Amino acid sequence: MRKRTLMTKIKNEYAGRIFSTLCGFFIIILTITIIFFITSRGIQTFTKHGYPLSDFLFSGNWKASENKFGTFNFILGSGVVSLGAVIVSTPLAICLAVFMNLISPRLGRKFLQPAMELFVGIPSVVYGWIGITVLIPFIKRSFGGLGFSMLAGIIVLSIMILPTITSISSDTIKTIPQDYLEASYGLGATRWQTIVKVIIPSAKSGISTGVVLGMARAFGEALAVQMVIGNARIIPKNLLQPGSTLTSAITMDMANTTTGSAWNAALWSMGLILLIVSFIFIVITRIISRRGDLH
Repeated sequence: MRKRTLMTKIKNEYAGRIFSTLCGFFIIILTITIIFFITSRGIQTFTKHGYPLSDFLFSGNWKASENKFGTFNFILGSGVVSLGAVIVSTPLAICLAVFMNLISPRLGRKFLQPAMELFVGIPSVVYGWIGITVLIPFIKRSFGGLGFSMLAGIIVLSIMILPTITSISSDTIKTIPQDYLEASYGLGATRWQTIVKVIIPSAKSGISTGVVLGMARAFGEALAVQMVIGNARIIPKNLLQPGSTLTSAITMDMANTTTGSAWNAALWSMGLILLIVSFIFIVITRIISRRGDLH
């Protein structure tokens, strides 16, 4: 009986190991397939249709009817909106993480943590709809113009990435040894001095990782930004003017193009840019994590 039980456990262990290995290989193959598919479609703008790479990246002249596909205004819009969202949300996220762990852990555990989890689960279209109904009229009344602007996109994205940065920063602060706090208090430091001089520097690796991941999500967000940014294919002169991003341009135009056309290939090339940017964010995250482990 014991021998049969032992054989059953061994079979289950091997079956689980084989299944896990197959799942791992499946993920690898799926990732390589996606990369190959997007790359093969994205390079057709330059190989099949002969459009210059310099004009594609550094020209803001996008006229699909004339086969002109300058994407600089979209790249600039994505960069400005993502960077602006990170600048707005990072200080708030760090303050929330510190408050949840060091100032009022009970309030953070009962209210703030569930609130962050709720924010993560809200669909993008809800953020966009709230932006249209609440944020756009507010910007229009306060600053003039149409309300649809780069500023609206920044505010909406900053709210969307706030839970990501807050959660990662909070988890990092939780891993800081209690000895650090006791040593700081033992030397006569106040709680504020301990937070600024000990906690934040010790958690900078995790906070930086959260910022990079938040910016990666902001860079790839499509629907919510598309609903509030105005989708004007121009280079905005200030944050109160409408603009466009790579993701919003792709979602608006992809259904209107014919497979194999120069316009369709240009949109795939924009998707390839997003893929490359995603890889850059992943590499930055890995570098930050390794530095954190070394220290």
